[in-house]
Amino acid sequence: MKKEVKNNKKKMTDIVLDVNTEDMRWQKALPDIELLMEKVKTAAFTYVQQNTNLAVFEAKKPIIVSVCLSDNDHVQQLNRDFRGKDKPTNVLSFANIDDAHFADEMQYYPEIDLGNIILAYETMVAEAEMQQISLEAHFCHLLTHGFLHLLGFDHIEAEDAARMEKMETEILSSIGIANPYEEF
Repeated sequence: MKKEVKNNKKKMTDIVLDVNTEDMRWQKALPDIELLMEKVKTAAFTYVQQNTNLAVFEAKKPIIVSVCLSDNDHVQQLNRDFRGKDKPTNVLSFANIDDAHFADEMQYYPEIDLGNIILAYETMVAEAEMQQISLEAHFCHLLTHGFLHLLGFDHIEAEDAARMEKMETEILSSIGIANPYEEF
C-alpha cells in the first residue's frame, strides 16, 4: 500500500524582476548582480510566502517588481519629491500595495505590479565601507529591505521595526549573509 505524503509547503508564486540599470557602476562593482538579485528575490519571497498569509500571494498571479539601479542624484530627487527629504538615501521603495484600491483591483489584471525599488550606488558603497562589509552583503540587505517594504512591512513603530529586522536577518541568513544589525 502506497502512503500519500502531503507537502505542507506553499507553492511559490512567480516573481519577475524588471531591472533598469541607470548607472553602469553597478555592473562593474557587482558583476553577477543579476544572479544576486534572483537569489535575494527567491529567498525573500519564499520566506514571506511561507511565514505570512498576505493576500498578494493568495491571488496566485505572477508578481512584477521593478528594480532601478541608480545613483545619488536620482534617489535624492525622488526622496525630495515624494518624502520631503532633500538628501540621497540608500534605497527607496514605492509600493503599489499601499494604494487603497490595490486589493480590489488586483483581481482584474493578469499579473500584480507590486511596485518599485530604487537604489543609490554612491550611498550603498559609502555605507558598506563605513560598516566594513562587502558590497554584495550590503546590496542583498538593501534589496531585501526594499522587497519587504513592497510587501507592506515597515519600521515606523518599534514593534514593526523589530519584526522587519528579524525577517531581514532570517532571509539574509538563508543565503549566507551575516546579521546586518550587529554592531560593526
